[in-house]
Amino acid sequence: MYQKMIEIDPDEPTDEERAQQAIIKPRYMQWRENVSSSASLGFRIEGVKKADGTSSRNFKTTKERQEIQEHFTSFVDKDPTTAEKYVSTLKAIRATLGSSTFFAMHEVIGSSLLFIHDKSGRTGIWMIDFGKTIPLPDSMKNDHRTPWVEGNHEDGYLFGVDNLIDILTNVAETCTNETPSTIES
Repeated sequence: MYQKMIEIDPDEPTDEERAQQAIIKPRYMQWRENVSSSASLGFRIEGVKKADGTSSRNFKTTKERQEIQEHFTSFVDKDPTTAEKYVSTLKAIRATLGSSTFFAMHEVIGSSLLFIHDKSGRTGIWMIDFGKTIPLPDSMKNDHRTPWVEGNHEDGYLFGVDNLIDILTNVAETCTNETPSTIES
């Protein structure tokens, strides 16, 4: 984790961390959330592979909403219909999770949303990576939107979904506005 940190920001480690050439996991995780969009938007992009075969995993410091929107615009290849389908699916996921007792009673850490679409117009979003999901202590419930503070078990899952919906809605609107209109004579 120390090596990963100094590859991104050599000045970040404290003198003590530098002397030990090590950092503790909670420190690394908080730093990573703040250097990416996780802290501000509730999610971060880990990787992208497009239909043309190009891929990237260089998103470690992608933090700003506008940067994220640009990456999603590229990912959907400026197709407003694909973005709209993703928005629809995310709204269905949000509604299902919002009414789920199971979801309210679990902390979801390290889970991912896998976005897939093809040139025929099919889209899908899969919820994956639940290995770190744990039940909450008895009588505790998460709303998944309250900011995390030590001890509250909030994970920001729905906060992230809300922001994804907002960003992809903007992508769809922007792509629609940029689509050349046909002029009839």
